[in-house]
Amino acid sequence: MSTNHVYLEKKGEVATIYFNQPEKRNALTHEMWKTIPSLLEDAEQDRGIKVLVLRGADEMAFAAGADISEFKTLRSTPEGAKIYNDACHKAERRLAHFKKPTIAMIQGPCIGGGCELALACDFRFSDTTGRFGITPAKLGLVYSLNATKQLVDLVGPANAKYILLSGKIIDVQRAFRIGLIDEVYSPEEIVSKTYEFAELLCQNAQFTVRSMKYIISEIMRGVAEDTEETKRLRQDSFSTEDYQEGVRAFLEKRKPDFKYS
Repeated sequence: MSTNHVYLEKKGEVATIYFNQPEKRNALTHEMWKTIPSLLEDAEQDRGIKVLVLRGADEMAFAAGADISEFKTLRSTPEGAKIYNDACHKAERRLAHFKKPTIAMIQGPCIGGGCELALACDFRFSDTTGRFGITPAKLGLVYSLNATKQLVDLVGPANAKYILLSGKIIDVQRAFRIGLIDEVYSPEEIVSKTYEFAELLCQNAQFTVRSMKYIISEIMRGVAEDTEETKRLRQDSFSTEDYQEGVRAFLEKRKPDFKYS
């Protein structure tokens, strides 16, 4: 296990960002927030990587919010809090705009900033120990609009108000019921099931995967008609080698061997 509190590991076509502060249940420090964008840049620029997973370094926690020790140091003044908040915003926005599919693999607490990062992923898989909460109302803080929108888009305004205004921690069953997470697995299954799904995404046509991710993000921004960019993506798909391979494989009743990365 790395001694870094957050680090990137690549294995085949899947990269993983690990939160690694187990003695504090992977509580997120300012330094960790500052490091995340560079790890994302590394994974995005690596043409051999097709999917990114975020997880805790062990099974005890995804990330249990902010490292509380920094409330007495960096976050003790408005000026310091702005430095911290700017780092959080940059990391969350970089993850939300990551061009390749992302999966949050959740075990144990997924609270505050940890939940913010999970919300910025495309998929959220949890084992039965998962616990979720965003607790600014317990601290007198106000959450950013971008991160709040991620929550509202997933669970709707009523459930978002319940989570944010109450500050309550919800269990995995409620999280699944309201759409906060996509899949629930046993602690014994969560790792294998998450990486099996990641491998499934790797096997599909990557031009399609990334183009559809972009188009869905445009829809979530309120775009209701094709733009020049969405038209271009659709037209360009017909000229890719993967389109030709997909058609051949369909006609020959075999599994396609896509090459785009």
